[in-house]
Amino acid sequence: MGADRQTVAELLAAVPQQRPFRFIDDILEIDENHVVGACRFRPDEAFYAGHFPGNPVTPGVILIETMAQTGVVAFGLYLMKRSGETAAGWLTLFTTADEVEFSGIVRPGERVIVRGEKVYFRRGALKCRVRMERENGEPVCTGTLAGMRVPAGDATFQGPETRTWRG
Repeated sequence: MGADRQTVAELLAAVPQQRPFRFIDDILEIDENHVVGACRFRPDEAFYAGHFPGNPVTPGVILIETMAQTGVVAFGLYLMKRSGETAAGWLTLFTTADEVEFSGIVRPGERVIVRGEKVYFRRGALKCRVRMERENGEPVCTGTLAGMRVPAGDATFQGPETRTWRG
């Protein structure tokens, strides 16, 4: 099942991350329970110069960010719109990454597919099980990611790790 191209265009325009820190090129499928997106890692990305010179590998933190941009940000924007909420004036922040496991690497020029499955969406918070795979279906990484919306420009946001810190 493909995604409506008008909806995809609107979602991609609403995702706040931009180059050089945008890691979502397309949304292939989306509905109230799941999202499938794609990203091709350009060989000229700056991080490849220092992440294993001569043997470049996409950093794991970038892979997690890629999963979050599809599975939390774009999916969250879609779910907000479906529930009648507006994204204007809100920013979606990535809050947690649990049980992230890597089972493969991504090289420059590779295209990955990100699949997110909703665990819950309530009160502006979204939690998803997300997996990344190569175009041929080989797994790259999996995890459970969450995010929440906050008013844009709100410098007082404290994530869950801050609220539970007992220092």
